Amino acid sequence: MKFTLSWLKDHLTTDASLDDIVDGLTRIGLEVEGVHNPGEALQAFRVARILSAERHPQADKLQVLSVDAGDGPMQVVCGAPNARAGLVGVFGAPGAYVPGLDVTLKVAAIRGVESNGMMCSARELEIGEGHDGIIELPEDAPVGTPYPDYAGLNDPVIDVSITPNRQDCMGVHGIARDLAAAGLGTLVPPTIPAIDAQGPGPDVRIEDAAGCPAFYAQAVTGLTNGEAPEWMRQRLTAIGQKPISTLVDITNYMTVDLGRPLHVYDRAKLTGGLVARQARDGETIEALNGKTYTLAKGMTVIADDAGVHDIGGIMGGEHSSVTAETTDVLIECAYFAPDAIARTGQALTLTSDARQRFERGVDPAFLDDGLAIATFLVQHYCGGTASGVTRAGEPPVAPRTIRYDPARAETLGGLAVAPERQREILERLGFAVDGDWTVTVPTWRRDIDGPADLVEEVIRIEGIDKVAPVALPRTPGVARPTATPEQKLERRVRRAAAARGLDEAVTWSFLSDAQAAPFGGGTWSLANPISEDLKVMRPSLLPGLLSASARNLKRGIAAVRLFEIGRRYLADGEHPTVGVVLAGNARERGWRAGKAAGFDAYDAKAEALALLAAAGAPVDNLQVMGEAGDAWHPGQSGTLRLGPKTVLARFGMLHPSLLKAFDLDGAVAAVEVYLDALPAKRMSGFMRPAFAPPALQSVRRDFAFLVPQGVSADALVRAVRSADKAAITGARVFDVFTGAGVDEGFKSVAVEAVLQPADKSFTDEALKAIADKIVAAAAKQGAVLRS
Repeated sequence: MKFTLSWLKDHLTTDASLDDIVDGLTRIGLEVEGVHNPGEALQAFRVARILSAERHPQADKLQVLSVDAGDGPMQVVCGAPNARAGLVGVFGAPGAYVPGLDVTLKVAAIRGVESNGMMCSARELEIGEGHDGIIELPEDAPVGTPYPDYAGLNDPVIDVSITPNRQDCMGVHGIARDLAAAGLGTLVPPTIPAIDAQGPGPDVRIEDAAGCPAFYAQAVTGLTNGEAPEWMRQRLTAIGQKPISTLVDITNYMTVDLGRPLHVYDRAKLTGGLVARQARDGETIEALNGKTYTLAKGMTVIADDAGVHDIGGIMGGEHSSVTAETTDVLIECAYFAPDAIARTGQALTLTSDARQRFERGVDPAFLDDGLAIATFLVQHYCGGTASGVTRAGEPPVAPRTIRYDPARAETLGGLAVAPERQREILERLGFAVDGDWTVTVPTWRRDIDGPADLVEEVIRIEGIDKVAPVALPRTPGVARPTATPEQKLERRVRRAAAARGLDEAVTWSFLSDAQAAPFGGGTWSLANPISEDLKVMRPSLLPGLLSASARNLKRGIAAVRLFEIGRRYLADGEHPTVGVVLAGNARERGWRAGKAAGFDAYDAKAEALALLAAAGAPVDNLQVMGEAGDAWHPGQSGTLRLGPKTVLARFGMLHPSLLKAFDLDGAVAAVEVYLDALPAKRMSGFMRPAFAPPALQSVRRDFAFLVPQGVSADALVRAVRSADKAAITGARVFDVFTGAGVDEGFKSVAVEAVLQPADKSFTDEALKAIADKIVAAAAKQGAVLRS
């Protein structure tokens, strides 16, 4: 939230410097994100008087001016229609930077006439929208004075980051209250004017008490809606808001000044009375931002007999907005339920200053006073006659009390604060404290729920920097390992993935419904998500990695190799998982390999096996089975299992329709390893047996089998390996062939077997016996040794 220093001092009587105020804000938990003085950029511009104005000899629409900015006459060429002798305006000399034009002035010849600087318009200095002519100042404006000093633009703008729980500081007055409690000044209470009301109040009522518990309104007739006063426009401009008209600027000003959003309707555009009700499915409204929104049941709206005019507490409608021709208005001051505002804003993906305040919770006791201040400002600057006030509903102002023990400041907060000092702090913050320490919470502090919250208030105002650091107790001796088996497992897998050239990514644990759907949909959804795109708890790690891959590929990354270790959220709980995505080029083009090549299912399988091996899975016993699921490419994906039911990993190419949904071109390989499905290790002590390399050299034998097409090479390798578990230490496929010389329906699979002798070398008879066992084991898979 932004505000100027002078604005703050309307609510805080203080002699503190800007630096003291900035330090104080951060110290009490209101972090200052930045301080900017808009006047500094315009310091080179000065108040100047036009001494004479003559027609340009070469251009009908240009004039040659003689300008005095305090240093004597200077010649300036100007095209402004209002430039004339005697006018006092704003002059920029050569060397001055004009922000609205993004140029630095210099001496130049314009149509053959030398020009030394320029007379400026409001838009050129970015202090307003006026650009039809140069700025006109009063006759008595002091010539030669820097324009920011004269116009009061040297007013630092303070940008404060307000955390969601501090709804009371969403207005300048609330921030001033905190600073006063911290000893940086005295709070100036708002002046509540008495309104001379005539006649009954406007017709307003409530049909949705859950969404809008209270709806107060007052009408003003016979007004003139023009330009807001200069001081108000300057403050709104300084914080980045565009002044529109007096009526609109008053509501925007009160939103920031007092944290009290309001809305003003043009009564001439209303049909009948206003009602706070729930929207009907399919109703639409064109909002003030120019967009049309389709509403749904459960959303609170303000409507008349003709239709919806306001998305309650978020944004008004274009149809009933005030204009320069408006003469009669209805001022709405309502209290909207925070939860209802949040749900509606999220569903419509619509935010506004009003929503930010209502969904945090505005002061429900400030309806009458807020309406009185708004009505007074409207009458003061627009004229008109005020009606009575209509009060529909009841705001939730029931008092909340908390029993508090001052000793908790030390036992819970770590800082001993004298009870009387604690009482002073709480009372300065607006709490009422009676003799037995029963604390009444002010209506503007929705975030205060128990004694711990009161301790927080005392400590942050007294100074969290005063809390002495206390070291955690340490057990004497050598520290014991604290990592759990699960953490150690993840650490091994992380190191293995990084060693294989994969880059670790951390993605959101929340997805949109559309991203979760291809992976079976999300079982768990957030009740109060940040946005609709971050609503569903992820059923897979792949959506986040695919989105990250798409972003990288669009930025010119040729090869993307990402992995993530995180949690999937399924119906039965959280599941630790490793996700891998391989996209782009697996091999760059080159003179040796030729064209660039992408990743394939075998690349994914290699990553899956490597990560499972790092995790301690019995990879030699794994079976490759079936296709991985609907999100995967049929025929180019599979699962790694221990038996038919225990799935340890899925791997392969992803389905083209899935890639299209994530805006990915080309083939993408992926892996998911399920760490919680790994078999538990047997407890065999903490020491590994010493490594003893075999004394004798291994023997390798090749076998070529004719195998039916339906038999997987994996099944054949496992059969070979199990033929003699004592002698055969490894087996792998090194060739697969179909075509000439191989019967139709068959394939030739060549397997290399590694035979390791134990205490003596193999004899020919022993090798033949092992070979016979291998051929017999292969025969059980339908394989026949090729002749």
